[in-house]
Amino acid sequence: MSTSPKRVLVVSGPNLDRLGKREPSIYGTTTLDDIHKAVEEVARSEGVLVSFLQSNHEGELVTAIGRAADEGFHGIVMNGAGLTHTSVVLHDAIRASGLPVVEVHITNTAARESFRHHSITAGACLGTVAGFGPASYVLGLLGLVYHLQQREN
Repeated sequence: MSTSPKRVLVVSGPNLDRLGKREPSIYGTTTLDDIHKAVEEVARSEGVLVSFLQSNHEGELVTAIGRAADEGFHGIVMNGAGLTHTSVVLHDAIRASGLPVVEVHITNTAARESFRHHSITAGACLGTVAGFGPASYVLGLLGLVYHLQQREN
């Protein structure tokens, strides 16, 4: 890696602030704060700086993704939550950002309701990690870090 640490923005969409309370039979009891702590620990071990944003508002997510490169981020780990399946503007913001984005999902969306089987945003992303519970965020970060390191070589 280069001498200055890479910066990664971790974005979580609508209702993810309710993790730990919302449908624990599906999403478990781990909170978003717990996930952030796990991501931060792995990021530190990889020499990466992470910042976190959770919003229930599509426009706020679009703005953050759109400004990420301008604010010095090198990549994004994103759980668009329900917007994954509905948001053309989130897809467009990812493309316009010019940054590699890894889409993550706590559950295996392909094994859930049929409306969750198609991701509008995945086509704009570097890759997708789904179904590993809260570890999906960590795995997404590691994949993104690997990609950023390969681009430097």
